[in-house]
Amino acid sequence: MKKTTLGQTDLAISALCLGTMTWGSQNTEAEAHAQIDRAAEQGVNFLDTAEMYPVNPVRVETIGRTEEIIGNWNAKSGRRGDWIIASKIAGEGGSARGGEEITGATLRKTVEAALKRLKTDYIDLYQFHWPNRGSYHFRQCWKFDPSKQDRAAILANMEDCLATLAAIKAEGKIRHWGLSNESAWGMANWLSLAEAGLGPRPQSIQNEYSLLCRAYDTDLAELGHNEKVTLLGFSPLAAGLLTGKYAGDVIPEGSRRSHNETLGGRITPRVWEAVSAYLGIASRAGLDPAQMAIAWMLTRPFPTVPIIGATSTEQLDTALGAADLKLGDDVLAEIAAAHKAHPMPY
Repeated sequence: MKKTTLGQTDLAISALCLGTMTWGSQNTEAEAHAQIDRAAEQGVNFLDTAEMYPVNPVRVETIGRTEEIIGNWNAKSGRRGDWIIASKIAGEGGSARGGEEITGATLRKTVEAALKRLKTDYIDLYQFHWPNRGSYHFRQCWKFDPSKQDRAAILANMEDCLATLAAIKAEGKIRHWGLSNESAWGMANWLSLAEAGLGPRPQSIQNEYSLLCRAYDTDLAELGHNEKVTLLGFSPLAAGLLTGKYAGDVIPEGSRRSHNETLGGRITPRVWEAVSAYLGIASRAGLDPAQMAIAWMLTRPFPTVPIIGATSTEQLDTALGAADLKLGDDVLAEIAAAHKAHPMPY
């Protein structure tokens, strides 16, 4: 599998990242370990997890379970060094640690807890799962209102976090850090403060990205290119909509789509026209629609790594097959036309 560079680091990461959010809920530990082994066989060396995983739904009693499953694989296999592991601290309002916000103090204790669960001495990439101030992701863009944000307080918190990140990095407990569900304004300020010498530079941004969700294509794409910040695109199959397995009135229990519904991100009726357009392109080209959607992400003109997830090794094999799939110019032209016809379908 092809490799790419994470941000401005020296980390050579695989073109696809293995997502883990179902491990411990929809997947058993044995199934999760089988996925790690299968992905490694295909050249994947990059794995993403989080403090709050597993999801669908998030439960207080299972928070941290996915990291523990990965830690057990590390201990059992003795191959921790084969993987670049990314994890995340949950933010304000979440289920972890009573929903406390991200600060220097919470960073210190969450890193220590994650290291213990992962059974490792270091985390390659530590990410902020979402900003304390909230975000417009997960369909919250329709009512996003930043007018009550306190700029001075936000920047003071950023400085506090950067100072702690610098200390933890110097101790060797994290190698790099990144953001998730972040905006262009937020990322620009993190970069500016880091360049002013207040702490390490963020190397990545983990935001939703797919044929159906392309908010990143505007200001963040320009930032990603010019600042060499890598997009780790989650939900590349749009909560399963781009696989072709869902009908308009069917929402499988425990699916990513049902998770989006519970977050208030109601799937709008017009999404089915967009889904039909992309499935039609794949059908005419003789392509698996899931592979087409992932392969398209690899063509983007800014640093991008899709995060793939699966609840079975069969699904994983399909996703992994996208790494070597080259889309023809005719398919890319059809995709561009479909995007213009259905620019923000959900």
